[in-house]
Amino acid sequence: MAEKPNPSPATPPQSDAVGHPTRIIDVVSKREVAATPEELEAVQPFAQQLMEDYGYPITRIRTRPQWHVKASPSDKTKKYPVDIAVFKSDTHTDSTLYIVVECKKKKRKDGRGQLEDYMRLSRAELGVWFNGKERLFLRKLEHQGRVEFEVIPNLPRHGERIEDIGLYTRDSLRPTHNLRSTFRAIRNFLAANAVGMTRDEVLAQQIINVIFCKIYDERFTAPKDKVRLRAGLGESDAVIANRVRDLFGHVVRRYDDVFDKNDSISLDDASLAYIVGELQPYSLIDSDRDAVADAFETFIGPSLKGPQGQFFTPRNVVRLVAEMVQPTTQDRVIDPACGSGGFLVEVLRRMWDQVENDAQRLGWPQREIDADKQQVAIKNIRGIDKDSFLSKVAKAYMAVLGDGRGGVFCENSLADPAEWQAKAADEVRDGAFDVVMTNPPFGKKLKVTDSDTLKRYDLAHKWSLDSSTNSFIRSQSPAEGGQAPQILFIEKCLDLLRPSGRMGIVIPESMLCNPSHRFIVSFILEHARIRAVVTMPEDLFQPYTHAKTAVVLIEKHPANGVPNEDYPVFMALAKWCGHDSRGHEIPYDDLPEITNRLKRFNEGESLEFDHLGFAVKASEIQDLIYLPKYYNPELKQRLEKLAETHELVKLGDLADEEVIDVSTGHEVGKLAYGTGSIPFIRTSDIANWEIKSDPKHGVSQDIYAAHAARQNVEVDDILMVRDGTYLVGTCAIVTELDAKIVYQSHILKFKSLNHERINPKMLLALLSAPIVKEQIWAKRFTQDIIDTLGSRWRELILPIPLDAGERSKIIKAVQDAIQSRIDAKLAAHKAVTLVAPHGSLDPDVDYDFLVIGRS
Repeated sequence: MAEKPNPSPATPPQSDAVGHPTRIIDVVSKREVAATPEELEAVQPFAQQLMEDYGYPITRIRTRPQWHVKASPSDKTKKYPVDIAVFKSDTHTDSTLYIVVECKKKKRKDGRGQLEDYMRLSRAELGVWFNGKERLFLRKLEHQGRVEFEVIPNLPRHGERIEDIGLYTRDSLRPTHNLRSTFRAIRNFLAANAVGMTRDEVLAQQIINVIFCKIYDERFTAPKDKVRLRAGLGESDAVIANRVRDLFGHVVRRYDDVFDKNDSISLDDASLAYIVGELQPYSLIDSDRDAVADAFETFIGPSLKGPQGQFFTPRNVVRLVAEMVQPTTQDRVIDPACGSGGFLVEVLRRMWDQVENDAQRLGWPQREIDADKQQVAIKNIRGIDKDSFLSKVAKAYMAVLGDGRGGVFCENSLADPAEWQAKAADEVRDGAFDVVMTNPPFGKKLKVTDSDTLKRYDLAHKWSLDSSTNSFIRSQSPAEGGQAPQILFIEKCLDLLRPSGRMGIVIPESMLCNPSHRFIVSFILEHARIRAVVTMPEDLFQPYTHAKTAVVLIEKHPANGVPNEDYPVFMALAKWCGHDSRGHEIPYDDLPEITNRLKRFNEGESLEFDHLGFAVKASEIQDLIYLPKYYNPELKQRLEKLAETHELVKLGDLADEEVIDVSTGHEVGKLAYGTGSIPFIRTSDIANWEIKSDPKHGVSQDIYAAHAARQNVEVDDILMVRDGTYLVGTCAIVTELDAKIVYQSHILKFKSLNHERINPKMLLALLSAPIVKEQIWAKRFTQDIIDTLGSRWRELILPIPLDAGERSKIIKAVQDAIQSRIDAKLAAHKAVTLVAPHGSLDPDVDYDFLVIGRS
């Protein structure tokens, strides 16, 4: 089987301004190709499946340069390029062509017709049509000079005959990395073809029932026996469907405490046959991703999930969290927001691996292994979710995998356990667990407002900083308007843990750095240590939410008090997570390497000092900021290297020494817009060292007069964006053309008070230098939905060249650049005003303002 490519994080795909890749590496040819939707959604995923799921050697697959077939009987040049061609041997010839894959047509009907043409005019026996959402498998049959085509359930694997499709034994099933693509194809087929069903939630229930049949079949079929969930060549839809329904009857009878006796599979025969054909080659139990979570995400969609904050955790993140907490068979583990059970399943797999290892070492018989596995599942694992459908899915998933279904409950974890069912309250007690693994619901609009619930949590109250003791003090009553559930879950998880227990949790990144959330970190440190923080890419939960998250390991203090010794904190920054912002898989994923480095860290190894894993001493943490990029070791090393040739000056020190004056602007309100011709400068008006004014936002002379003295804008002042999404750190310098302005509060103004010590042109160049831009990125934090530099501008280190000649060159280059832009503005003004005679202009309109921004 071909390995899944995972190029070095040092060579990520080329991306556009919003992070979408523009060039990618083709998984077969290893050539760089344009990242078109067709490549990202269809060609690359299916080429990957041919290697991983079907086992075709890469030497028998061709993508680049493309293989060509005839476009018509008279085409002698074979002008049509095939997206993917598969050959019977390593020699690529017309006679060895075996499979052609067509990925261009968006509609199934059109795609089939075009695919049949290419198969008819080539030697290919099999064809695949795939548009990234739906797919179709065809076999070519020739009878007495006539060519016919039949739909087949799937492709044969490498080395199998076409007639072997559907004749799978349990030990012939293979894991897959591509479940999302498979489920997307199933979902689109059902949406278009399932009889009597159109709602996503109904389809989800049905497909999940089929998935549990599949998992049950894998678990209770002997290795050499044929699986029951299969679709053979030539079998009727009814025969295939009846096998599935009969199998589901076994599932319901065996797990009558999970499934209701009225539960059924009501999909029509054709839909069931299609699903079976898609799923039959794979082992879901052994697959790389959580099959149920993938199915649920695919079938339910963001409209149902988003409002509840149910953003399911990708498998690579689940594995990272598991490596953080390192659960053993001696641990009791809980997920108090378990969703469909992804964390619980990973824990179960890890514990079973340990049972297998112990059994091999001690020579246990199989019956003892099975008994120990069941005992581990029943005794050690608990899960809670307040969503009845999700908790049922988690319970059923645990049941068909082994057991442990009795440890999953449908309750509100944040509520008083006295409100729970008796069994749940008895099984889930505070202080009873060694490990918590969870991804609690989060969202800016989610609030817990129930007063009885809020009274139970310290973190539901308002906290204020006592400047005399530099500690946070809790108010007597809960905060007005309620509290976000992700904040309350931190306290609940700490309550659930025994002394010295470990918590692996996914939380919004802002909780680790924003001044408004610093009381949360303070609260955690009163009760525990933060031992690891890995920040995730913004793409992680997209396209469902843009929330920036982090995975955190927290260790509760031991029973004998707070340890005094210093300790290392593992940190890492993941830039790629295996999919892009649209949810499409890409072959770039930092999380496996970060997980590997975390494992080495846990084993006491020293780490290479880069963003994929480094250690910071707890004593080095500043202002309760636990954000990895804030301590970026690569940036620190580059700054230290510059010390040989540059004076490294902290911007805050220059302010304290009164070398520079730093201030912020003011807001005037939207009602002031358009009241006059004096530019009101907003963050979007600053770009490329220039101030660009919009006439629509001009303000009156009275408003200018009210702010002029306080803002004190002068030529050579520098404006920098402090708050925004993409613009933080963008600078402009005030010239004689735009000195009469009012600027908003999201902008910082730097005024040099000592030109000998720091020339304004030099300051502009320094603030715009890449090494300073990197610092700005590391020190800007997300607050609500925008990024802010806050007061951390004071921490920026400016590398001023020691050589006077170099300083003069920089100042001269900046002066020339600024003057050329002034000249360009004036030239544009002159050209425009020549269009009409001066006497024809409206005396009440400020044309300078309209053309060049002057007032």
